[in-house]
Amino acid sequence: MRQKSYTYKLRTFINASHAVRWQGVLGAEHPHTWELILEIRPTVEQFTLKFEDIEAVIADSIAPFHGQLLNNVQPFDQIVPTLENFAEQLFDLLADALTEIACQLRDLSVGESPTRYYSVALRELND
Repeated sequence: MRQKSYTYKLRTFINASHAVRWQGVLGAEHPHTWELILEIRPTVEQFTLKFEDIEAVIADSIAPFHGQLLNNVQPFDQIVPTLENFAEQLFDLLADALTEIACQLRDLSVGESPTRYYSVALRELND
């Protein structure tokens, strides 16, 4: 018998700009349409949420970043808002929010362009 695992994949976007500091020099502010691809697993067997319920939690969680200069939004007023740092912070933010509706964020890919993505995922126990 096959062991199956079930996940949802959702995609959403954040329009926000950032300026990145490299070697002590702050680069120019520039906009992105950040693409987020989430892989989400229910944590209960009798899962009764609809896509809209999950999407609402995601939308509420990322709302503070829309239309903003990330450098002015916590925690990026203290850490450089690189693609990697943005993905790491979003993963923690979304993972915490999704646990409130019996979901586990398994993987988050964040893209700053159609060809540049960074992913953060939960490690399997046997990794």
